[in-house]
Amino acid sequence: MAKTPAAPAPDDAAQASTGSGKNRPTPSRAAQEAARKRPLVPDTKEAKARARAELAERRDKARIGMANGDERYLPMRDKGPQRRFVRDYIDAGWHLGELVMGAMVLVIIVTFLGSNAVTFYAFIALWSFILLVIGDMVITSIRVKKAVRAKFGAERMEKGLGWYGAMRSIQMRFMRLPKPQVKRGQRPV
Repeated sequence: MAKTPAAPAPDDAAQASTGSGKNRPTPSRAAQEAARKRPLVPDTKEAKARARAELAERRDKARIGMANGDERYLPMRDKGPQRRFVRDYIDAGWHLGELVMGAMVLVIIVTFLGSNAVTFYAFIALWSFILLVIGDMVITSIRVKKAVRAKFGAERMEKGLGWYGAMRSIQMRFMRLPKPQVKRGQRPV
């Protein structure tokens, strides 16, 4: 009787390269589940501290970007070339509204003097000044709209630019956000 020749023994390197066979025992179900388990939210102190530091860094970057007038960090109410133009137009001039806070503080100090007549006249002066400020806001709003129409055209003009300019004009210059990008007297073209 003829014997068939024995099959050559496969070597491990050839088997690993072809991908047949796994050369290890099958892991138990419990071992597989344990390997897959991990917390849904990392709860380590280091992870929380890292997340807090990243958030603080992003906030600082956004705050600085907004203060500098970077379009990426501005809120929707401040975005766009027309809004930038209005900000520059307002920041280039002097407005009565910038002095309202100082006038109010002055009136509060005067009320502590105790004289009813002085207090009465101080309040009359304050209300007269506030009426002047309102008049300045109306005039500023009209001027802003006219300047935007001249620069961008009437058909492309956004709504609310007059109000936007008037509200910016009553803020003290150092408190405005985004920060003024032009000096006083440096009107935008």
